[in-house]
Amino acid sequence: MRIHKLPLILLVFYVLTIQGQKKSIPLEQYNVIWNTPSKNALESMPCGGGDVGMNVWVEDGDLLIYLSRSGTFDELNSFPKLGRLRIELSPNPLDNPDDFKQELKLKEGYVQIKASKEDLEVSIDVWADVFNPVSNINIQSNQKVEAIASYEGWRNEDRELTGLERNMCRTYLGAPFATIVKKDKVDFADGGVLFYHRNSGETAFDLVVKQQRLDSVKKKLWNPLENLTFGGRMSGKNMKPFKTVTGRYASTDFKGWYLKSVRPARNHHIKVVMHTEQTSSEQQWVNSLKKVEQHLTKSKKPNRAKSIDWWKDYWNRSHIVINKDDPDPKAKEWQIARNYQVFRYQLGCNAFGSFPTKFNGGLFTTDPEFVDSTMTYTPDYRSWGGGSATAQNQRLVYWPMLKSGDIEMMVPQFDFYANALNNAELRTDYYWGHDGASFTEQMESFGLPVGFEYGWKRPEYFDPGMEYNSWIEYQWDTSFEFCQMILDAYSFKNVDIKKYVPLIESCLRFYDEHYQYLSEQRTTQSLNQEGKLIFYPSTAGETYKMATNPITVVLGMKSVIKALLNLPETLLGESSRKYVVELYERLPEGIHFRMQEGKKTIAPAKSWERINNVELPQLYSVYPWGVHGVGREDLDIARNTWFYGADVEGQKDYTSWHQDPIFCARLGLIKEAAREIIKKLQDADRRFPTFWGPGHDWVPDHNWGGSGMIALQEMLLQNVNDKIYLFPAWPKKWDVDFKLHAPKNTVVEVSYRQGKVENITVTPTERTKDIVLLNDFNF
Repeated sequence: MRIHKLPLILLVFYVLTIQGQKKSIPLEQYNVIWNTPSKNALESMPCGGGDVGMNVWVEDGDLLIYLSRSGTFDELNSFPKLGRLRIELSPNPLDNPDDFKQELKLKEGYVQIKASKEDLEVSIDVWADVFNPVSNINIQSNQKVEAIASYEGWRNEDRELTGLERNMCRTYLGAPFATIVKKDKVDFADGGVLFYHRNSGETAFDLVVKQQRLDSVKKKLWNPLENLTFGGRMSGKNMKPFKTVTGRYASTDFKGWYLKSVRPARNHHIKVVMHTEQTSSEQQWVNSLKKVEQHLTKSKKPNRAKSIDWWKDYWNRSHIVINKDDPDPKAKEWQIARNYQVFRYQLGCNAFGSFPTKFNGGLFTTDPEFVDSTMTYTPDYRSWGGGSATAQNQRLVYWPMLKSGDIEMMVPQFDFYANALNNAELRTDYYWGHDGASFTEQMESFGLPVGFEYGWKRPEYFDPGMEYNSWIEYQWDTSFEFCQMILDAYSFKNVDIKKYVPLIESCLRFYDEHYQYLSEQRTTQSLNQEGKLIFYPSTAGETYKMATNPITVVLGMKSVIKALLNLPETLLGESSRKYVVELYERLPEGIHFRMQEGKKTIAPAKSWERINNVELPQLYSVYPWGVHGVGREDLDIARNTWFYGADVEGQKDYTSWHQDPIFCARLGLIKEAAREIIKKLQDADRRFPTFWGPGHDWVPDHNWGGSGMIALQEMLLQNVNDKIYLFPAWPKKWDVDFKLHAPKNTVVEVSYRQGKVENITVTPTERTKDIVLLNDFNF
């Protein structure tokens, strides 16, 4: 690999020639456009903002919209839709239209539908208020039309979940008793349709506490499900209640509450105002919803203009555009950049959510039978649960936000762990009598293990603090990746992370104290003869089980401690600093080698007893922990590990959470990175290009898109110590414009055309000295 350090005077010249120029990116060419209506809900477009998500499509002459909002979890801790809207017009240009166009307008963040039939034309804008929980439908037509808006709900009676449908509330999967979805409340009220769900009776929290023998400390545990109430009101300007109907969509019966325009008009506005809160009574929630509605009525500034401005600022923050001057939607390299931007739009729809963007569908799941015809479940279904999280999957949704400059959007994920910290520490103390947060791999939103993974059929003698599950036993270390994200957020943008430092310390302390505790169960000593911790039994991902000193644990702890020690005293006090220095000295060697096919490769651990899954944790030293790779030590051995280091079929793959293109990018393998990123980010085999999946997870698979974003970023820009490496794994045939973020409040903007770097802008300019061009890329 050839390295070219730019002379400072030359680089400054290029910076100054374009400094201050505001370059636009061609987002319009990335807009997703359909010229025919859809067949079903899976052929929908995502739309949203703030913390609201909508699936938007036109089917059989009706406009349909699924509503979702972050943090709306029912008693079972599933993540139900808030309902479905159906808009009908009369006369109706959406029914067998002469012309039709549905477009996701990325730059402004909304979906527009235009249709005409004979001399009637209609334009419909569907958009979410970024700063308030409101979905809006604006209808304009060149003639007066009648509008009917229906709120459709399917949770109208209590209903038992059976079989695999219980995977939508994963704690209940395999449970030896009935699993009941409780009904919503829906009715006409105050000229609109009021709908809500209020959690009552036993919840998943109560069940998990009982299952895991935590009743004696229950009052000390944080319970986010108790009395949680969520829903909203649909209303329309100059619309009034009309009638109720019943029907069936896909395999789900529903009831519809209709609003009808009082008279035909050229303009109609329908909105849904939403509210979520833990309240002492239903009436308190209704009163709170009314206050939200009143606030919106009194607002003097136009909310739509503010929302559009937010999206414009969002796109100005960062971008990756390939072959801008020669757009070809059939070209795979053009697709991967388009899909990078489009998937980033999906992430932006939950910018300010009360809960992180779920890896298994985000806010945009639809009826499961359109994914798998055998799954005739309701639209509320998603595999791998609603309020539960799989840490290894979630991390890939949030890592790319550092280089895209979207650090403010990482707060919901950081708060997910911070909010659950007390519960994770309490369970550690209760079961094992020591300190530290034991965040399990499969975890409910309140910080306790998912009931299914904890095990409904477990031996009485088994450690009650452990999950009785061969896949995720002894796996607490993914929390270190989120700790590192928090520390990187400080490194990138100097954000205030003071509230999260106790969380980071607690994750480290758990491993320190727990593995001394486990050692003392086997012997009289807590450390080995060199005074080092012995991480056994442990695990490298879900794959190498009953491992000793796995690479994922040791390198994670070392990386987090190094980053902690770079914090100022105002964030890491003297006693804490002293503790983590001493802990670092107790850490064992984290890198072990072995011979495979005659080549020296990195081992996933010092030893292990079985292989259980198909991750490739031996390359976690490459990503996320950055010990090996371009500009780092033992690049040749790390490359050997990519080519020869897998143990079982399936460890190399591009679907879902597999990191193949990330590894290739970090290793500077240009040909391989290009091949793998195309497989990862090319158009999905769905109508909407970024509705990938299900892969290992669900549709749309968000850790599929997140891992693709990371890989594309790493092909263009890598941070190595204080240096910024450009083009470490970029094919020279791909013209590119990109704007990405780096540590020390740095933004790098580059244009590359036909073998030549035309422009580089580095902000602040003093960071220009740290730019390094690789692989013969030059001016």
